[in-house]
Amino acid sequence: MHIVLIPGLWLDGSSWDRVIPVLEQAGHTTHPLTLPGLESKDADRSTIGLRDHIDAIVAAVDAVPEDDGQVLVVGHSLGAGLAYAVADARPDRVARTVYVGGFPAVDGEPLGSFAAENGEIPLPSWEDLGEDDLKDLDDAARADFRARAIPSPERVTTDPVRLTSDRRYDVPVTVICPEFTAADLREWIDGGAPPVQEFTRLRDVEYVDLPTGHWPQFSRPEDLGRAINDAAAKATQAAG
Repeated sequence: MHIVLIPGLWLDGSSWDRVIPVLEQAGHTTHPLTLPGLESKDADRSTIGLRDHIDAIVAAVDAVPEDDGQVLVVGHSLGAGLAYAVADARPDRVARTVYVGGFPAVDGEPLGSFAAENGEIPLPSWEDLGEDDLKDLDDAARADFRARAIPSPERVTTDPVRLTSDRRYDVPVTVICPEFTAADLREWIDGGAPPVQEFTRLRDVEYVDLPTGHWPQFSRPEDLGRAINDAAAKATQAAG
């Protein structure tokens, strides 16, 4: 199966480097994306908006030959909202979406709220991120993360999401829960927490615990790869 890998804020396609071997050993073809404005720390991000990121991912899905079947779309953190928008745009091409530590987007709402400087969002201090998010990342891993971090375009988080197809509700979802548990997420959904109410509209959702911090692609890459492989197997089985 073709697997499109969407990084979250501050990261490019190389953030999936330690996950990809697990996926490719299972026979999958991977497409790790570097989204517009994340090409380098010196890239021009001044005109990049949410639509540019969604369009780039849709183009990656469209580039997969239809004869190769549907595509698994994986989004980390804020990338989960992007993956959901792609399922909205291409419900026929997306076999399943996988959200790693993230939630589906909400029509008419921005993807998040982050401190920005001069139109871009720098990686916050470790203190601002918190130890729960950074769990299992030692000093060397944190130093590597900060060295690779690229400011994200502010408008990707502030532009409102526009969703148009109710068929997105039919695209199955796997939620991988790292710094929160599946039980936590179900409690937030049942309690009416606004950021997660879109889950109530989805017709097929599975929850997978992967206890670690917010970046399992760095802290538990092999386990994350195996969880994505399991989601791909479910997508393949559903396709018959």
